[in-house]
Amino acid sequence: MKVAILISGSGSNMVALAQSMTGDHPARPCLVLANDPDASGLAKARAMGIPTAAIDHRPFKGDRAAFETALLEPLLAAKPDFVALAGFMRVLTAGFVRQFEGRMLNIHPSLLPRYKGLNTHARAIAAGDAEAGCTVHEVTAALDDGPILGQARVPILPNDTPDSLAARVLPMEHRLYPLVLRRVATGERGPVSLP
Repeated sequence: MKVAILISGSGSNMVALAQSMTGDHPARPCLVLANDPDASGLAKARAMGIPTAAIDHRPFKGDRAAFETALLEPLLAAKPDFVALAGFMRVLTAGFVRQFEGRMLNIHPSLLPRYKGLNTHARAIAAGDAEAGCTVHEVTAALDDGPILGQARVPILPNDTPDSLAARVLPMEHRLYPLVLRRVATGERGPVSLP
């Protein structure tokens, strides 16, 4: 099974996914694709021997359809069986998502269905929640709204800031996403949970 990974920045979840796809893992990374040519994750992917491509979203000036048409060129050329969004910070249209229906995953830094969108850690702290975490879900046309395939939880501590909470959630993302990808690659679709 070939997996294309879409990123926007440092690619820490991409690295965790790529490092997990070795040995007896049924999947292999076939492309790391970024919407920013300066994303530092591209260099990390190249260092790991993974083909890379970048389609800068900025010249498209809000024309999402044109951007996605350009994005599809290297993506379809790589012939992925699955697409993993790993810190890809662009909202994808329903038309784009439909092409990979049932074959696109995302990791989101909250316990969905709570706190879709941005600033998830600040929102969880402001709400007085006892815990936060991350969710891997199937991507659908609705933002952060597809079937949940896995969640990992961390407690929110009394003196937590959004940054300190994010620093504790990120290692859980790096554990959860590879676990869910392996399960999906072997045909398991039921949700999994990490404490």
